[in-house]
This record gives sequence, C-alpha cells and structure tokens, in this order.
Amino acid sequence: MKKKILIVLDGVADRPNPFLLNKTPLEIAFKPNLDYFAQNGNLGYLYPIKEGIAPESDAAVFGVLGYDPYKYCSGRGPLEAHGTGMKIDEGDLCLRANFATLKGNKVIDRRVGRTLTTKEAKILADAINRKVKLNYKFIFKPTIQHRGVLVVRGSFSDNITNTDPGYEKFGAISRVKIRDDKLRDSEALDDDEISILSSKIVNSFVHQSIQILRNHPVNRKRVKEGKLPANVIITRDAGIKLPVLPKKHGKWLAILNMPLEVAIAKIAGMDTAVCEYPEMKTDSVYENLYYALKQFLQFVKEQLVKNYRKYDSFYIHIKETDVPGHDGLPIHKKKMIEMIDELLFDFLRKEFKNSVIIVTADHSTPCTLKVHSDDPVPLLVYGKGKDAVKTFNEKECKRGKLGKLFGKDMQNLLK
Repeated sequence: MKKKILIVLDGVADRPNPFLLNKTPLEIAFKPNLDYFAQNGNLGYLYPIKEGIAPESDAAVFGVLGYDPYKYCSGRGPLEAHGTGMKIDEGDLCLRANFATLKGNKVIDRRVGRTLTTKEAKILADAINRKVKLNYKFIFKPTIQHRGVLVVRGSFSDNITNTDPGYEKFGAISRVKIRDDKLRDSEALDDDEISILSSKIVNSFVHQSIQILRNHPVNRKRVKEGKLPANVIITRDAGIKLPVLPKKHGKWLAILNMPLEVAIAKIAGMDTAVCEYPEMKTDSVYENLYYALKQFLQFVKEQLVKNYRKYDSFYIHIKETDVPGHDGLPIHKKKMIEMIDELLFDFLRKEFKNSVIIVTADHSTPCTLKVHSDDPVPLLVYGKGKDAVKTFNEKECKRGKLGKLFGKDMQNLLK
C-alpha cells in the first residue's frame, strides 16, 4: 500500500486581489512542482466544516483530518495548553489568549502589530503572573509571538463568551465574526452560577492585565519607539477538557511547529516531530516568518527521510501562509507559496512521488478580508489517478474530478 503525505497549507486559499492583477496568490505564484502533482492527480474543493461557516483554526483542522467538529470540538483553550506541554485537569478553565493593543475601549490591533519580541512577551507575562490577583491558582503562558494561554485551576464552566472581539462563540466552536472592535466582557451563556463565576474570573484577569501592562516599562519603551503597546490580554475559546478522538488508521507521524496542531495530532494517536519555533528577536515579523518557514521546511525533509519506512502516513501543517492573509499582504503569500514549492514540493517530486500526496488548506484567509472566510479550499490528491485539471488553485480545483467535499469526507481519503 502506498504511503500517504497530507500537507495542509494554513490559510493559503484566497480571493482575487487587485495587487495581483485580480488573481489569487495561488493563481499567480510560480509553482511548477505543485502544478506537476496537480497535472498528475485528481482535484476538488473542500468545505472543512460546512458551507457558510468561516471556521477558526481548531475546528478547521478537525475537519481537514476527517473529524466532525460539532462532535469533537470542546474548546480551543485546552488544545493550546496541551500543545505547549502544560498539564491540565478536567475542570480547569483554559483559554487561548493574545497580547493586544487597546486604545480607549477599542482593540485597535489584536496582535500588537506583530512586532512583540519573545523577550518582551516573557517579561510581560512574568508581570502578569506575579501581579494579577485571582482567588484561584492560574498560569498565563506566552507561546509564539503575540500568542498565549491562560489556565485557571479548579472546576469551572466553559459556557462563556470571548473577550476577543474578533471571534464569536457558538457552543464549543468559535467562528470569525466581523463586528466592531470594542473590548468585550465575557458573559455566561446560561444561568448556572459556575458559568457566571467563570466569566467574572476571566473579566477580572483581563481588566487587571490592562492596569498592569498599561505603564509597564516594556510598553513605555515600545511607545517611545513608535510601536504599538501590548497593553491588554484578550481571551477566547474557553474549554475545560480535552476532546477524545478516534485514532487515525495506521501509523502516523505529524511534523509540526505550532501548539494547536501538536495537540490535535497527539489526541488523534499520531506520533509527533515538533520543530521549535524560532524566537522573535527583532520587530521584523516577516524576517522571522521567512526564517521560520525555511527552517521548518528543512525539518520536514529531514523527518521524511529519517522516518519514511517507519510510518504509513504523514501529516505536515505549514502555518506561515496564513499570516499574510490576516495582514492583507498578497505579495508575501505569493512568495511563501513559491518558497514552499521550491523547497518542499520539488523535494517530494524527486524523492517521494510514488506516495499518495494530499494537499489542501484548513480554511481560506483572503488578503482582501484579513480574516478567515467561508470560501471552500482547494484539494489535490496525487497518486490515485488523474483528471484534466493542470494547476492547483481555487478556480481550477472546482473543475476537478473530486468535486465538492466536506471535512467528513477526508476520513475516506486518509485511510
């Protein structure tokens, strides 16, 4: 049986952009190796959850791996915590968090302009952990760039809303919700006293973070240098337990570099090879992103060579292509696609073209929107016959033999 290599290009799907002659980054990028696999494979288009849903990353990844998010999602917070190696017990209140920039009552940048260095994040997190006073034990852990995780120990409810204005919660699933950028108070979604308590704890943490970070020396220095201050921590995707997933068929190795995907892969029964994300030492985020991407692609190639005989299937998740979508920078997305084509797909074409290679995205992040959208993502399956499509992009994949699929259909492709 042929070995399978699943490659997820995070947020790579897009919409026509005036800066790219009204083409998408996938349409205009020079990607001869990816197009080779398209010319010799079957194509289609995929809704990771269902039509009309602009998914957040956790639900989208569940869908791409063939799991029904409505059945298995239990909140992103515990996944982020688990993926960073934090020990959590059922009942602990876990939330994904961002350092953000607050002006008045408006969150003017949910990611501090992407200029927060690893050193700055660690210093600010230390102040938060020392100075925030709650009636319960907690830990706030910075992870990568502006990201972090908050875990409050105890027996709580996750039936509470987000303080992050960029996402709205629907049960255990958060979805992108384009709305005003006002900082939100968390609210209980039922009348249970534990839910009310949980929302109050989150609000206390967020409002104390503002008082602590507002005049912190790190932020005073950032403002003096013309940078956005990291003067609030916003939260979303509360959860109090990890999901239980059916194990994937066969022996899998997941090659990853982000906590969320690490956690999902582990829970799905995969072994993991994790590339440590490089520290952000300067405020040049794209210098850091290109360095991280190049480093990760080299890591992927090394892991495939080292482990190809040991495993039946491989899951590779490439995060960096999502970032230019959120930043509205189509040229950078195009360049990243071209780098991946040159450094990874050329390698696969030379060394592993006798494998089944599946390429898709977890969601669309159009540069014109700067958020996830409900557009379908392109899907390529190489090694199981071919259709008449010659290139891998959003428009052409809709002409492919595979037609329209949903996340649940991925189970059959991944067997």
